[in-house]
Amino acid sequence: MEVERQWKYLAEFLGTALLVFFAVGSACFGKAELGALGIGLVFGLTLYGLAYAFTPISGCHVNPAVTVAQLVVGRISVPDAVGYIVAQVLGGIAGAALIHAVAGAGGIALQVQGANGYGHPKYVGAGGAFVLEIILTFMLVFVVFRATGPSAGAAIGLTLGVVNLVGIPLDGASANPARSIGPALWDGSHAIGQLWLFIIAPLIGGILAALVARLFAPVVDPYAPAAGD
Repeated sequence: MEVERQWKYLAEFLGTALLVFFAVGSACFGKAELGALGIGLVFGLTLYGLAYAFTPISGCHVNPAVTVAQLVVGRISVPDAVGYIVAQVLGGIAGAALIHAVAGAGGIALQVQGANGYGHPKYVGAGGAFVLEIILTFMLVFVVFRATGPSAGAAIGLTLGVVNLVGIPLDGASANPARSIGPALWDGSHAIGQLWLFIIAPLIGGILAALVARLFAPVVDPYAPAAGD
């Protein structure tokens, strides 16, 4: 049964908001306690759960890089792609707002703002971050395109966890423009000034992943019913 557009967009908004609140929130509230390993685990497990909840509704892109990649290879229409991306960006902003709402209501000082960055004393320079984000997003989107069957959510979630384990010490790990936009708006002018990199590089990485994924034979879902069933 075809899902109406408004429910797809709502799913993308809600999914992205929850991803940012739980995953980025784990860094904002508990970076010292969790470390990169714990934060990466939260990112992966959050997407793992969201994939099973929202894939039947919208495909659970929750990431403009995934949506643009799907658009490039013709898996989504232009109107739907625009609707998805708007919903994802608004969801990222809402998720970041919820982090600050919880912190404000509870009188909690955030350990970090959750924004991505480059050139800080602890982060790589702009060139390194640009290449890194292309690679991280390529890895994530390639798995999104190739993973099938009931285990797809686990594979994609695990990949996002690995992406964050590698990227967090280097630039905070984005691989998702919507994940970067929300926290940057709350962090202020410095993060906003660097936001371009965490929009452009993931989109490039996602497009490259989609094009490379098409070079391989189409994925056959081993759990799909056979013809005539």
